[in-house]
Amino acid sequence: MPVTEINHINLRANRDMMHVLRDFYCDIVGLKVGPRIATTSYGFWLYIGDNDVVHIAEYNKGVGEPDLHVNGTYDHVSFTCTDMRGMEAHLQTHQIPYTTRSLNNGVRQINFKDPAGNGIELNFNPPDF
Repeated sequence: MPVTEINHINLRANRDMMHVLRDFYCDIVGLKVGPRIATTSYGFWLYIGDNDVVHIAEYNKGVGEPDLHVNGTYDHVSFTCTDMRGMEAHLQTHQIPYTTRSLNNGVRQINFKDPAGNGIELNFNPPDF
C-alpha cells in the first residue's frame, strides 16, 4: 500500500483567524475556495484546480483555543509554482516579508509566513524564474 501523493494539509483556528487564513491563501498564494464535504464543523476547502489541498477547520468548541506559534514538528507547506518574478512583485505589493534561495538542483524558492505563523514555500523550476 504505497503512498502516492499528499492529499491535503489541515489548518485549525478560531473563526476570525480562519477567515484571515482563507483570504491570505486565496489572495496571496493563489488558491481558490471550493466545495467542502458537509461536516458538523465550520470551515473552508481551498483548491488548486480540481484538488482540495488546504483545509481550514474551526477548532472544536469545548476543547479550548488551539495553540498558535508553538514549537512543534510542523514547519511549512510547499507548492510548485510558475512566474517567480510575478510572485515576488505580488508579495511586495502586499508587503509580505519573504526570503529567496537557490537549491543545487536548479530550483529557486520563495519562503514566507501566513498570518498564523505557518511557513509557506513556493518552488519554481527553470525557466519559471
